[in-house]
Parts: sequence; structure tokens; C-alpha cells
Amino acid sequence: MTANGHNAHAKVGMQHYLLFLALVVAFSYLTYSFIVPRAVEGAVLALFHPHDEKQQQAFKEVQPGTFAVVTEKFQGEVPSGTPLKTYIKTDYIFDFTSNVRSEKEDGYSKGAGEWVVKANGEGGLGEAAIILEPVLGFTVLSLVLGFALAIFATFFMPSSIGYMAQKVEREIHHTRAKIRLQTGFSDEIVDLLTMPNGQLDQLEAHQVRSAFKFVWDRTSTEDEDTARTHGRRIVRFEEVFTPDISLSTFREEVLNLRIKEFFSDFVVKEMEDTKRGIEWSRNRLSFFKGLRLYMAHHFTEKYSNNVTGLAYFGAAILIVIIGVRGLKFIPATKPSLILAAISLEGSLLALLAFGLVYTEEEERMDKLMKKMEDANKNQLETMKDVSVDMHKLADALVGETSELIKKKVEEAIAEALASDDNVKRVVSDKVAEKIIVAMSETLPRFTQGNK
Repeated sequence: MTANGHNAHAKVGMQHYLLFLALVVAFSYLTYSFIVPRAVEGAVLALFHPHDEKQQQAFKEVQPGTFAVVTEKFQGEVPSGTPLKTYIKTDYIFDFTSNVRSEKEDGYSKGAGEWVVKANGEGGLGEAAIILEPVLGFTVLSLVLGFALAIFATFFMPSSIGYMAQKVEREIHHTRAKIRLQTGFSDEIVDLLTMPNGQLDQLEAHQVRSAFKFVWDRTSTEDEDTARTHGRRIVRFEEVFTPDISLSTFREEVLNLRIKEFFSDFVVKEMEDTKRGIEWSRNRLSFFKGLRLYMAHHFTEKYSNNVTGLAYFGAAILIVIIGVRGLKFIPATKPSLILAAISLEGSLLALLAFGLVYTEEEERMDKLMKKMEDANKNQLETMKDVSVDMHKLADALVGETSELIKKKVEEAIAEALASDDNVKRVVSDKVAEKIIVAMSETLPRFTQGNK
């Protein structure tokens, strides 16, 4: 058990990293081998297929992954390994296979790790064939998609092995701790404030009454005397917490509103997102609830600057590559490097945009000013009360002190008069003083001689 009464949450272990890495590699390979070729093939065929009606009719799939305008000798799919030159025309060729082609046997040439896109008809790409190198042009995109699929998959796994599942579980724990620090509420109260609605409504009113009453009193902004001074009436807890109101409705419509006004909007958002995160932990199909908790309260707070920096870095790489392309160092017929740079920058910008969606909005300035004004009023009223109490205390102390001094003086006089010797000494001192004063007035020389 930890100090706050909750079990310490387990950290990410080696099994999380190994499984996540294996998923990234597997999904990236599947994406590169199956998804990217089919996607590029579909896009190219949709954009650059022959527009001439006669050529459209002759545009066929010669071999799996190879499309071209066929000749009259074409009678069906050409067997693998058969030269294609006699079966196709060279105006439209789309080859997405790993086969090596030669100009002599096939009518066009390409390497094993290349794709050919040629469409020199109306609306095509010109007479020269475009050579695509999938390893260079689509590896970045495949890794990004593989990473995203691995993230998605680990949301649905148990937190003991699922990387993102463990991250969200940890964030539920951390966000609860933040709510406790920001509000000063106990663990039991925070648990009630973040409990899913269905579970809360299953409790009895007497089980939560004291906790809700504590939150009500804690979020009061003025006392009865202050409210009476301003002509207002304090609404009591018993007037709102009635037997016919559901516990979840009371929490959402009453307590959350008071917490929002007393603390801030962000505390209520943390409570709501934590509640949704708990719902995700009990039903993994509520994917976006867990995702929002992690993105809004961890990723955007910790990594937003990193993502922005990476987006600028990707833009710099893209600008450099396009500049090199403008200097003709990259042939127009081999755009794979440019495709890789575009994939990298597009992925980083997508991540930046995705993070901005879950970034908490800053509180409106008028609300902040209103809260500052209310806080200042509360402080002034508190200082006024303290000042009144100090005056009362000072008056009490002064009154007691004066009575004490008076009493001491009276006791000293009474003690002095109670002794005959004291009375005689005081009288003789006064008589001698009068004689000296009279002699100094009548006999100045005598007085000066004595001096």
C-alpha cells in the first residue's frame, strides 16, 4: 500500500516493450507487403488508366500485379516467366511486381526492387516511365502505419502485457493523485467523484451522504453572515440532496458545478476523463475513452513540444529534398525519395494535429478575471474579519491592562500610607523642600554660598 491508500501501480516492464516491438515489426511488414502495394495500385489505376474508349477495352491485367494495353495475341493471363513483349503495347504499363523486366523480352525494363508506372496517353504522365522504389519510398509510411496499428492493438490487451493498456491504467492512477492534491479530498471522496455513473447509482444514499456533504461544505464560497450582508440566502445541502434524485445526477449537476466554480474547469475535466478511463478499463471496446485520458492528461502535456519540433524537422528535410530535386540532382522519373520525405512530414503533421485535438483549451480570460475577483473579495472579507478580531483583542488587552495598573497604584498608595515611618519621611521631605525654596528666594547670596 502507498501513502495515499492505493496500491502502487506497476511500471512498464520488458514484456511490454518486447511485445510492442514485435507488433510494430509484424504490422509494418504486413503493411509494406500487402496494404501499400494494393493501395498504390488502386490509386494509380484510378488516376492514370487509359481515357480512350478503345484503349480502355484493351487495358487488361496481363499477370498478377501487371496491367497494360494488350495486343491481339493476348488470349488470357500470360503465365509467369513468359516474355510480355508480344502481348502488350508500351503506351500504358503498370507493373507492381518484384519481377525483373528487360526491354528486349518484355518491351520495358525494371529491376527487382522497382515498380513501373507508364501512361503516355491523354491525361497521363508523359512518355518516360516513372520508376518507384518501394523500399525507399514507402518504408517510412509502412513503419508509421505499423506503429499506429500496434498502438491500437495494445489498447485491447490486458495491462500486464499491453503497452498502451498499461499506460492508460497508470494514467488513471496518476490523475486520481492529481485530483487529490488539487482539491485536498481523501481517497474515498475522489473514488466517488470519479466512479462510473452505473456503479455510483447502485450505492445507497447513506453510503455517500457524508462524503458529498463534505464536498458541498468544502466548495462553499461564503458563509451565512456574508450572504446575509449581501442580501443572499445560502442553499443548504439538505435542500438539494433529496431522496428522489439519483446519485450520478447530483454529482454531475451539483457537485461538479460547485467544484468547477471553486477550483477550476480543469479539475472537473480531470474527474470526467478519469471516470471515462475507468469505464474503458472495464470495457476495452470503449477505445476512445482510454485514448482521451492518455492523450489529454499525459501525452499532450509531456510531449507537445517534442512533436512540434519533429514536425518542423520533417518540414526542413522535405524542403531540402525538394530543393535538391529542383537542382535536377533527383530525376523526375525517380520520385521515391520525395515520396519518403512527404510521408515523413505528413505523418508528423498528422501526429501534431491529433495531439492538438486532445489539448485542453485554455480557460477564457473573462472567467479567469471573475475567479481572481472572487478570490480577492474572499481575501478582503477574511482580512476584514481578522482586523475586527484584532481590534477586539486589543481593546480587551488595553482594558485589562488599565485595570491592572490602577489596581497596582492603589495597592502601592495603600501600602505607603499604612506605615507611620513612610508618612513621617514624606512629610519631612516636603517641609525641607519648602524651607530650601523659601531661603533661595529671600537669600540669594546664602543660596549661592551654599552651592
